Amino acid sequence: MVHLSHKFSTIPINFIPKQFSKHLPQQIQSQTTPPFIPFSQRQNQRSLLESQLISALNCCTSLTQIQQIHARILRKGFEQCCYVLTKLIRILTKMEIPMDRYAKLVFNQVENPNPFLCTALIRGYCLQGLVKESVFVYSEMRKKSVLPISFTFSALFKACGVVNDVDLGRQIHGQTILIGGFGFDLFVKNSLIEMYVKLGFLGCGRKVFDELPERDLISWTELIVGYVKAGDMESAGELFSELPKKDMVAWTAMVTGYAQNAKPREALEFFERMLHEGVETDEVTLVGVISACAQLGAAKYANWIRDIVENLGFSPTRCVVVGSALIDMYSKCASVEDAYKAFKVMEEKNVFSYSSMIAGFAMHGYAYAALELFHEMVKIGIKPNKVTFIGVLTACSHSRMVEQGRQIFESMEEKFGISPGVDHYSCMVDLLGRAGCLEEALNLAETMPLEPNGGVWGALLGACRTYSNPDIAQIAANHLFELEPNAIGNYILLSNIYASAGRWNDVLMVRKMMREKGLRKNPGCSWLETKKGVIQEFFAGDMSHPRYGEMKQVLEDLLNRLKAIGYQPNMNSIAYDVSDEEKRRILITHSEKLALAFGLLDINADFPIRIMKNIRICEDCHSFICRVSQITRRVIIVRDNLRFHHFHDGKCSCGNFW
Repeated sequence: MVHLSHKFSTIPINFIPKQFSKHLPQQIQSQTTPPFIPFSQRQNQRSLLESQLISALNCCTSLTQIQQIHARILRKGFEQCCYVLTKLIRILTKMEIPMDRYAKLVFNQVENPNPFLCTALIRGYCLQGLVKESVFVYSEMRKKSVLPISFTFSALFKACGVVNDVDLGRQIHGQTILIGGFGFDLFVKNSLIEMYVKLGFLGCGRKVFDELPERDLISWTELIVGYVKAGDMESAGELFSELPKKDMVAWTAMVTGYAQNAKPREALEFFERMLHEGVETDEVTLVGVISACAQLGAAKYANWIRDIVENLGFSPTRCVVVGSALIDMYSKCASVEDAYKAFKVMEEKNVFSYSSMIAGFAMHGYAYAALELFHEMVKIGIKPNKVTFIGVLTACSHSRMVEQGRQIFESMEEKFGISPGVDHYSCMVDLLGRAGCLEEALNLAETMPLEPNGGVWGALLGACRTYSNPDIAQIAANHLFELEPNAIGNYILLSNIYASAGRWNDVLMVRKMMREKGLRKNPGCSWLETKKGVIQEFFAGDMSHPRYGEMKQVLEDLLNRLKAIGYQPNMNSIAYDVSDEEKRRILITHSEKLALAFGLLDINADFPIRIMKNIRICEDCHSFICRVSQITRRVIIVRDNLRFHHFHDGKCSCGNFW
């Protein structure tokens, strides 16, 4: 006998006649007349449940939790609800779950996806670098006559920027015009400007900007940043001056832009204006200003920005980003001691702070300190990065530590899983070249698994200057002339190498190439900070300085005293085929010698003379200043474009190896 409740359980309650319903079990009788719920109330209940599901998705922190909420979505009948499923796909994207494994499957179950759901999938593909898939979803969306929204195009434009595909970007730009309705959409236009700027098509970005009926801060800032990255600070400045309301981002773009484009004075000027205007400052702004101070290399500005950093609450003790920048600044301002103090007080140290300090030790010639710090960071569990290894290899290079350099280079991939980049190979070529292993350095450059860049061949060419090898120099120079056809320094260096070897016909050939290309040598320039904190600049051969008469007398007195202890000018430092007397005249007016003379006149004997130079110090000036430190008992520090030289008591920190 079949139980009554079981028998009727398969029959819809609505089809049981009323006269029989009283014989049903009590629990079934209660279902025969469901309570009436008004439509508005049912809608409110559904909306409440939607909100609960959205809140639950927002709280998900794992795939398992997402799956549990998804099961609830299905049980409650929301499998076609685009609003809830859009949030589900966004959470999956945030969790970096591959789109095809989950999100696309969810999307495919929806019969009529709306623009927001389509855009969520497009955005997910874009963020995962799957641009073709995102374009396919967009195409299917258009086939179903689903109109895109602003977020659809902004996601696609960002994807084009990531994969450097300007042609695809232009096609999507065309879609915004064909579909219509987006000509006044500022969100879409700003994304379009950002894409063109990122891909290096500033003209296209400027055209979009100029055609905007209304602009906001993002529109202005995107274009200003574009000009900054292109090195066009004049255009960036013009836009900035026209900007109606300037916020911290715009000010910071200008400050960091001038710093990044080797215009430190302008960067400091803008920062001072920014402070005067009462604009808020953050870590990014401060790092830009600190970089500008590092370029000037003056203690006055280093101490000035350090005080500002402290007053604004960004002390290196607490802020690792600013602390790392200060380490770099003090290192470049000839005060590696202050750099190490900033490093020591940092409560939190990371790979960037360690890398900055290692680079600081390296540029000052403290190779053993750099290596000790490298081993310390590895011991405490901080994994070095590519920048760290550049600092360590540079330290080895500047101190002729060939075997240590080889071991560290080999350990990069074997021990730390970091594939050496072209800059690391450049360091190795420099290391071998400085040690006189020119053939080995050339072989490494020719057999390295990456395409050698100008840094690799430039390192080899510089080594050929040190060891007077015109044959290998010619090989390196030929590569440089292809890679950097307008870099005048390569031509000058090759010319100097030929001159040292007495190959004057080759010197004339190189100079002819320079004339044909219209290249002109940048004059040697040195600068130093006076006792009053003023930066004084000196150019090679320039006799227009107001105190030139005094400086000339100081240099003549020094020359006479040095000759008495065996000094003779190094004529090989002059690459011109002129008389020895003319060479002596040129040598004595090199910019670093003029700066030295002024420093001896102006700076008290208790303070070191710190000289900054735009090119490498020549052999004669190095020998001259080294001996001057001996007879005057002065500490003299010279920063050229490669490293620091600390002269004291007739010796240099580089050990005459640079």
